[in-house]
Amino acid sequence: MDEHEDTRTSDERTTSGIRGDRDGSEHDQGDHGGMHEGHEAMFRRRFFVSTLLSIPVLLYSDMLQEWLGFSVPAFPGSEWINPVFAVIVFAYGGVPFLRMAAPELRDRSPGMMTLISMAISVAFVYSMASVVLPTESAFFWELVTLIDIMLLGHWIEMRSVRRAQSALDELAKLMPDTAERIIDGGETEEVPVNTLSEGDLVLVRPGASVPADGVVEEGDSDVNESMITGESRPVSKEPGDEVIGGTINGDGSLRVRVDATGEETTLAGIMRLVEQAQGSKSQTQLLADRAAGWLFYVAVAAAAVTALAWTVATSFDAAVIERVVTVLVIACPHALGLAIPLVVAINTSLAARNGMLVRDRIAMEEARNLDTIVFDKTGTLTEGEHGVVDIATVDDIDEDDAIARAAAVEGDSEHMIARAIRQAAVDRRVRVPDSTDFEAMKGRGVRARVADETISVGGPNLLRQLDAGAPSSLQRFADEAGENGQTVVYVVREGETSDGTVSQHAEPIAAFAMADVIRDESYRVVDSLHELEIEVAMLTGDSRDVATAVADELGIDTVFAEVLPEDKDEKVRALQKQGKLVAMVGDGVNDAPALTRADIGIAIGSGTDVAVQSADVILVQNNPMDVTRLVKLSRASYRKMQENILWAAGYNVFALPLAAGVLAPIGVLLSPAVGALLMSLSTVIVAINAQLLRRVDLSLSSLPGRSSQNGGQPTGHGDRPIERTDRS
Repeated sequence: MDEHEDTRTSDERTTSGIRGDRDGSEHDQGDHGGMHEGHEAMFRRRFFVSTLLSIPVLLYSDMLQEWLGFSVPAFPGSEWINPVFAVIVFAYGGVPFLRMAAPELRDRSPGMMTLISMAISVAFVYSMASVVLPTESAFFWELVTLIDIMLLGHWIEMRSVRRAQSALDELAKLMPDTAERIIDGGETEEVPVNTLSEGDLVLVRPGASVPADGVVEEGDSDVNESMITGESRPVSKEPGDEVIGGTINGDGSLRVRVDATGEETTLAGIMRLVEQAQGSKSQTQLLADRAAGWLFYVAVAAAAVTALAWTVATSFDAAVIERVVTVLVIACPHALGLAIPLVVAINTSLAARNGMLVRDRIAMEEARNLDTIVFDKTGTLTEGEHGVVDIATVDDIDEDDAIARAAAVEGDSEHMIARAIRQAAVDRRVRVPDSTDFEAMKGRGVRARVADETISVGGPNLLRQLDAGAPSSLQRFADEAGENGQTVVYVVREGETSDGTVSQHAEPIAAFAMADVIRDESYRVVDSLHELEIEVAMLTGDSRDVATAVADELGIDTVFAEVLPEDKDEKVRALQKQGKLVAMVGDGVNDAPALTRADIGIAIGSGTDVAVQSADVILVQNNPMDVTRLVKLSRASYRKMQENILWAAGYNVFALPLAAGVLAPIGVLLSPAVGALLMSLSTVIVAINAQLLRRVDLSLSSLPGRSSQNGGQPTGHGDRPIERTDRS
C-alpha cells in the first residue's frame, strides 16, 4: 500500500475525531502507535516541502506585492511560476486531503476534510481557469497557504495523539521465556514455556516467575501476586495451594504441578479482557469536526444563494462565478483547522510539565465531564507496601523501646515486614541497638540477641511455636487489627537458662498492626474531587474489612472489594451503564482491563508497564493529586477550544455574507483580497488565544481540597488513634 492509500484508509478514523484511537475497531488493533507515528512523519514532511514550494508563489503574487510594497524581478516565463508551483503544492500537499474526504462523503457525514477539499479544489480549478480565461484575480497564494496551514494543523494533531505500543505486549512480558521442568530422577531441564503441558512438574526457584498456572506439590514460600490479583501482601503458598503464571516467587523453592497453559492461564484471560475492552470503545467526534460539518452545509447554501441572487439581479457571467468562488474559498476553515490542534499541543505540553503524559487527546477532552473516578487501592491510594499503623505494648515497655528492639532483630532481613519496622524506627527517630546471632525461623519469624536478651519477632505462628500466650491487652489489640484486615506481628522476649540456651519461657511484650500505608496525597485528592462535584469510588482485590477501613478514612463514596480482574472490568461497565462518565486510576496488571474499559484510563507512572500501556493518561510523578490537575486542565482547555471555534466561526459569520454581496446595494462588496486578510487575521487571533492557555495555574496550591481529613492526623479504626508512617 502506498503512502496516499495508507493515509486514506486510516484517516477514516483520524480525521473524524481520531475515532480509531478510541473505538479500537478490528482492523486497527495493535498498531495504533505505528499508525499515528507514520501519519505524524507524513504530515511533517509534506508541510515542510509544501511550505518551501509556496515561497515562489507568495513572492510572485501581485496582490501580496501590492500589499507589502515589494517587487521581484520578472523574466521570460515568470508568469508561469504561480500556476506551476501551485499545481505541485496541490498535488503533493492537497491531494491527501481529497483522499481523506472520501470516507466522509461515503458516510454522508461531511466534516473538516470535506470542507478543506471543497475549498482547495474550487480555488485550484478557478485559479487554473484564470490562466486561460479572463477573470479578475486568481487564488494561487490563498491556495498554497491554505494547504500549508492545514498540513501544519494535522501535523500538530498527529503528534499529540501518537500512542505507544499495545498493552498486550507488556502483558506477555510477564511470563518467563523458559521453565525448569522436573524429569525422572528429580533432575531438571530448561524448556521453553510454550512446550509445557498440563500435568508437568516444574521447579520455581526463589525470585523467579511462575511459568504457568498450577498447584504447589512441595515447598512453601510467599508469592507476590499483586500484579495479578491486586492483593498488597505476598500470599503464603504451601502444598495444595494454587499459583498463577506470571507472579513472582519469594524466598522459598516451590514444585508446581501445571494445570493450565497458553490461552487457559489467568494471564491470558486478562489479556483477552484488555483486548475486548479496547474493542468496545465508543466513537467520539471532535467538536471542530462537527463545526466543520455544519460550516460545509452553510458554505454550500451560501454559495447557492449567492449564485441565484446575483444571476437574478444581473445575469450569469464570469463575475457571478468569481463571487461564488470567493464565498467558497473564504468559507475554508484556516482558523478552524488550527483552533483545536494548537490548544491540544499546548495542553499536552502543560500536562507533561505538570507530571501528566497524555496519550489520548480525546480522553483529555472528556476529562472535563467526569462524574465518577474509580481508584485502585494498592499502590495508588496507598504506598503499596506495609507500614506500622498501630502499636500496643505491655505495661513496662514503651512503644519506642518496642520498635527499637524489633528493628534491631530485623536489621538483617529484607522481608517486607522487616523493612516496615525499620522504617517505623526511622520515622520515630529511635536509636536502634546492635544485634547478634540472627536466626531466621522459616514461616514463623526471626530471632536475634539484643543487648542481654533474646528477642523474637513474628506472627501468630511464632507464639504457637514458643507456646507463649498473648496477654489480654495484646489479644484485644490483635482481634481489633484482624477485624480491620491488618497483619499482627509480635515482639517476644525469651528467657534463658544458666547455660545460655533458650528456655520454654517466652513473654510477648508488644504487638504491631501492619497495613498498607495510606498516602498523604490520597486524603487531599478525594477531598478535591468532591469539591469538583466528582464521585470517588475504590476497586481492590483486598478484603472488605481492609477496603472499608481505607474508604472510611478517606471519605470515599463507593467501595468494591474482593474483586478479581474480570470483576473490576465489570464494575466499571456497571457504572457506565448508569450513564456515568468513568475514569479508572490504577497501577497493576489487574487494573489493565478496567483501565481500558473506562472512558478514561489513568495510570500511576510507577506502576507496571502494562498499566501504563493500557492507560490514556499516565501520572509520571506518581501523585494522585495529578488527577485533579487533569480535570482542571481539561476544563480550561475545553474553554479555549470553544473560544477558538467561536473566533473561527465568527470570521465566517461575518465574512460569508459580505463575500456573497449582501451589502452590495450600498456599495460594500468584499473583495477576495480583503477576505484573505480577514482569514489571516482570524488565524492569528486563534493562535494568540491558544497561547493564553499557558496561563492556567496548575500548582498544588491552586487546587481545591487543601485540607486532609482530621487536619492531617488520620484516625484509627475504632476509637484508637494510629501512627501512620509518612513517606510522601
